[in-house]
Amino acid sequence: ADAGIMAKAVVSTQSTGAIEHADFDGIERLAKVLGAEIVSTFEQPDKVTLGSCKVIEEVILGEDKLLKFSGVKQGEACTVVLRGATKMIVDEAERSLHDALCVLTQTVKETRTVFGGGCSEMRMARHVEELAARTPGKEALAIESFARALRQIPTIIADNGGYDSSQLVSELRAMHSQDHIYHGLNMVSGEVADMRELGITESYAVKHAVVNSAAEAAEMILRVDDILKATPRQRGGDQCM
Repeated sequence: ADAGIMAKAVVSTQSTGAIEHADFDGIERLAKVLGAEIVSTFEQPDKVTLGSCKVIEEVILGEDKLLKFSGVKQGEACTVVLRGATKMIVDEAERSLHDALCVLTQTVKETRTVFGGGCSEMRMARHVEELAARTPGKEALAIESFARALRQIPTIIADNGGYDSSQLVSELRAMHSQDHIYHGLNMVSGEVADMRELGITESYAVKHAVVNSAAEAAEMILRVDDILKATPRQRGGDQCM
């Protein structure tokens, strides 16, 4: 502690600021974006890589004071500050941001995309229904059920947007039957629109994983022959608590 106070006093006399009580994770990230090297001593300063940025300023967010580094060498680096009225709101915002970043990471690795807004699901459902029409026997019933499950995605999208899902999904299905295969749900205006014009896309890798996982889960459930349920233990008044 004394060494830290002395070091802070020394750098302060040289018109240099010092950050006290910084966590190591933050220092690692800061060194990466500044292009700097973390050192434990200053015995050989000529061999140390110094980082740099254009502006260092203290900003106030609510009741907290933060140091803001602008114009760093790694220009793509940034900090996202989440604030909310309650911890639940902040946690939900953090989860949503984390999911979005995960999708973005997958999209960078697998650059192929598909149109969103329920467009891809309706198109898949249409082809699955055509396969069911060509398939004889009871297998056709299972194929038709798979198509109905795919159409649930645009239904859920419309319900989450607060719109009439029955109306929108029926309109979307009619558009796809007329070979308007790029149409999906516009949740801003609550209508069916061309996803190419709106630029609404989704990651192909994420969509592929979602469909596969859902199909595997359904297959696992169908393999269950019966469910065993244990009888609840009877509790008497003379039992020890």
